[in-house]
Amino acid sequence: MLIRSMALALAAVALAASGAVAQKVLVDPPSLADRIAQKKLPPVAKRVPEEPKIVPLDGPGLSIGKHGGMLTQLMGRAADIRRMSAYGYTRLICYDRDYKLVPDLLKSFEVKDGREFTLVLRKGHKWSDGEPFTTEDFRYWWEDMALNKELSPGGPDREMMVDGEPPKVEVIDKQTIKFSWEKPNPFFLAALASATPMIIYRPAHYLKRFHKRYVKADKLAEQIAKRKRRDWIDLHFNRDRMLRLDNPDFPVLDPWVNTTPQPSERFIFERNPYFHRIDAEGRQLPYVDRIAVTIANPKLIPPKVGAGEVELQSRGVTFNNYTLLKRGEERNGYQVRLWKQSRGSQVALYPNLNTTDPEFRDLVRDVRFRRALSLGIDRHEINQVIYYGLGKPSANTLLPDSPLHKPEHATKWATFDIKRANALLDELKLTERDSRGIRLMSDGRALEIIVETAGEDAEHSDVLELIRDSWARIGVALFIKPQTREVLRKRVKAGLTVMSVFYGLDNGIATALTEPHEFAPIKDDHLSWPKWAMHHASGGKSGDKPDMAPGVKLMQYYEAWVKSESAADKKAAWSAILDLHADEVLVIGTVNAVPQPVIVSEKLRNVPKFAIYSWEPGAHLGLFKPDTFWLASSKEGS
Repeated sequence: MLIRSMALALAAVALAASGAVAQKVLVDPPSLADRIAQKKLPPVAKRVPEEPKIVPLDGPGLSIGKHGGMLTQLMGRAADIRRMSAYGYTRLICYDRDYKLVPDLLKSFEVKDGREFTLVLRKGHKWSDGEPFTTEDFRYWWEDMALNKELSPGGPDREMMVDGEPPKVEVIDKQTIKFSWEKPNPFFLAALASATPMIIYRPAHYLKRFHKRYVKADKLAEQIAKRKRRDWIDLHFNRDRMLRLDNPDFPVLDPWVNTTPQPSERFIFERNPYFHRIDAEGRQLPYVDRIAVTIANPKLIPPKVGAGEVELQSRGVTFNNYTLLKRGEERNGYQVRLWKQSRGSQVALYPNLNTTDPEFRDLVRDVRFRRALSLGIDRHEINQVIYYGLGKPSANTLLPDSPLHKPEHATKWATFDIKRANALLDELKLTERDSRGIRLMSDGRALEIIVETAGEDAEHSDVLELIRDSWARIGVALFIKPQTREVLRKRVKAGLTVMSVFYGLDNGIATALTEPHEFAPIKDDHLSWPKWAMHHASGGKSGDKPDMAPGVKLMQYYEAWVKSESAADKKAAWSAILDLHADEVLVIGTVNAVPQPVIVSEKLRNVPKFAIYSWEPGAHLGLFKPDTFWLASSKEGS
């Protein structure tokens, strides 16, 4: 059985990764010398766990580094500093460069029958403030947060529930905790390793100060008044900034710790003196002492990067900026590296199957309409004009890098065929046209589709301009409506949009063991079926049950994947899902495998020259452990 074989394989990985540091001499970062001399910090041997995580640096292009220096990055909003959590990619379990799950914060983990998960922490591990990281932090999160009806009115995270039942949680000792379910839980490990992970622990020693179970009412009232919060629940949320990183007092386990309170236009992240990773020669990681995050207008990020204002940048720049970035390469001492993006489509159109406009609702739910729109897109032109021919015209589907990839999925209903597209629209009785040649709907309105965007990426508008021209040839008018991401999400969920544009499938390198949540109405952030997904996420309490055959079938295939215990059965479920998506054109893709510019200072080492740029799995740069990146002199380590 798959689950049993997984258990043996994962246990073997855990044991191999948990070997002790054999009499290794640990090396302190020089920047901490004064604090150590003043006894404000203990030496590194007393700061790292007894068995720290050893990061091997023996692969191609990798080298043992040196401590010191500062990296500068640009971000478009102050709230984006939360991306530093992904950048550091510190997780209980994480993906390695081969996309295998390995222990990170954990010393080891063991899986039994896919339903019992025993997690073992590293003895002596500490939070960034020096307090112990133990199973008490897990107990606090579970008992005092996840099961607390006031803090978590919706109950535990979705990944913690199997058929509506929570796990049995057993604290075995300070370093060992077990989560077990009656049935297998195929979501648990992947959720822990995610770019936006399920965090099943909290710094109990810090958050207990703001919890009514541990603080007397009068003292809690003082805290509430001091911080101008509504009640203790609001106070606890305000102090619990686990992934948002905007509370400098909050202890973390990441490589770098934010030291700058909001509001600010520049945030300084200092090294975490208690970070648990070391290199093979005993140097405590990270190598780089600090990271400065400067907030800039998103439109100014590409020219600022091109002017050499950063040492490392990938967010905020796209392939559209490639020419600009290349111009400054030699003059400003950086390299533009092109990594292949993992998205199923760089830009994708999302018909809202839950739109409240009755006329458009009938149209977007008719597969002939979706197929016609897809056939009316000249993907070759988009690839040549926008991506200089370096991408691949394709529907929104998995890349050849995925073992589940089928070549026919990339081309089905995704070739440029104006004649066939017009024929399909004629079948829908959309034969009347206005003076512009735009088809008329049955209620007399011109067939004008307003495509709503998050307004964050000029690339989306550039692609839509080309689609506008080709759709005019099939009698469909396209208008672009930009707005903020927050407003777009709200409008989609309310059914006020007919169609929106965003990035396509995020994980184009999925395997049979990957949850197919992007392909089924599971999460309500999907732009094609928000109300169906809301119905699933709420257990039927809100939203709408799928009332369209493709939606019903997708849920059936998804449930088959969840319940399958063999790799063959999971692969079969995936195959059915991918076949349906390709035929039904539920999301309209354009071009994939588009290169992502990664700008790297000539002095920065250990950054891959070629890689897959993937948010999930991989956390973009996080997979490649930026704590091992180091700054050299111009001749050093090249």
